[in-house]
Amino acid sequence: MSKKSVIGLLAVALLAGASYYVVKHGIPGRHAPAHRGAPAQTVAAQTAQMQTWQPAMELVGELRASKGADLALQVSGIVQSLSFESGDTVQAGAPLLRLVADDQIAKLDSLKATAELNVLILKRDTEQLKIKAVSQATVDNDEANLKNAKALVAQQQALVAQYSLTAAFAGRLGIRGVDLGQYLSAGTTIVTLQALDPLFADFFVPQQFFGRLKVGQPAKVKVDSFPGQEFAAIVSAINAKVESGSRNVKVRAELKNPQGRLVPGMFAKVALEIDAAEKFVTLPQTAIVSNPYGSTVFVLDKGADGTGLVARETFVKLGQARGDFVAIVSGLKEGETVVVAGQIKLRNGTPVVIDNNNIPEAKLDPKVSD
Repeated sequence: MSKKSVIGLLAVALLAGASYYVVKHGIPGRHAPAHRGAPAQTVAAQTAQMQTWQPAMELVGELRASKGADLALQVSGIVQSLSFESGDTVQAGAPLLRLVADDQIAKLDSLKATAELNVLILKRDTEQLKIKAVSQATVDNDEANLKNAKALVAQQQALVAQYSLTAAFAGRLGIRGVDLGQYLSAGTTIVTLQALDPLFADFFVPQQFFGRLKVGQPAKVKVDSFPGQEFAAIVSAINAKVESGSRNVKVRAELKNPQGRLVPGMFAKVALEIDAAEKFVTLPQTAIVSNPYGSTVFVLDKGADGTGLVARETFVKLGQARGDFVAIVSGLKEGETVVVAGQIKLRNGTPVVIDNNNIPEAKLDPKVSD
C-alpha cells in the first residue's frame, strides 16, 4: 500500500473518531462537564408537550368567482341610458344599459303590423273556404305568410334586445367603463360582473399527492388582505389531467364569502389537510440550538445530590414546524423540561435556575400583532 493511501486512511479514521466524539461527548471545551462550584445560570424553560397536528400541505393559488363575466354588447351604438353605478350589487336580469335603437324599434312595429294583417287575412279566407269561395291553396298560403311574419317579428325582437344590457346573474358590478352619450363598438367591455358567494380557490398540487386528493377534503385559505385570518374551504373539483409541464394537478376548493370580503384575483395561501391527524412531542422553536453537526436542546435534570437543576445537551431530530412550535421526531420525551431561552450560557452539567417571567407565549397560530 502506498504512503498516500495510508495517510488517506488515517485521515478518514481520525474524522470518523472526531465525529463520534462530538456526538457522544459534545464539542471539547463547550460541552465538557462544568466544574464543581460553577455559578448557576438563569434560563427560561418549558415542558415538552404532546400535541395533535393535522398534516397539511402549504400551497399557493388564486381566488376566482363562481360566476364572472366582462359584460359587453353584440352591436354598436350610442349609449341612451345607464341604470347602474360602479360597485352596485344587482340581481339577475336587472337592466344596466340601453343603446339608441329607434330605427330598430320602428322596424319591429312595422313587422308586428304585417303579422296582425296576416292574422286577419287568414281568418277571412278560412271563413270563405267554408262556402267554397276560395281554394284550400289560398288558405295554405295565408298560413305560411302568417308564420313568416311571426318569425320576422321574433327576429327583430331579438335584434332590439341586443341594444339593451342586463345582468346575466346576481353579483357585484365593477367600475363602469362607459358614459352616457358615448359611442360603443360591438364587444367593448362595459363593466365586470362577479358573483362573490361562493368563491373558488384554484391551486396546484404535485402529482405524487394525486392519490391522496378527494372531493370534500377540508382546506384553509389565507389572504394577505386579512392577516392572521383563515377561511374554511372544501375541495369541490380535481382536474382530470396532470399538467405536462409542471407535473402538477389543478384543484379547486369552494369557500363561503357571504360578506363579500374576498374578491376574485386575490393571491391565496391554501393549507390542504391530508391523511389523519398525528401526535408529536413539540417545543417552541427558540429551544432548538442549530449546529453544523445537528440540532440539540438543553434538557434540565436534577443535580447529583437530588437538589437543583443541571443542563444536559441532547441531540434531537426535527419534524415539521407550525407557528412558534416545532415537532420533535426523536431524542426527547413528553414531560421533559427543556431550556427555551438562555442556552448560549450553558454547557453540559451547568447548574441552572428557571425564570419564565420575561419570555413571550409560544402560539400555534401567532398573529401579526403578537
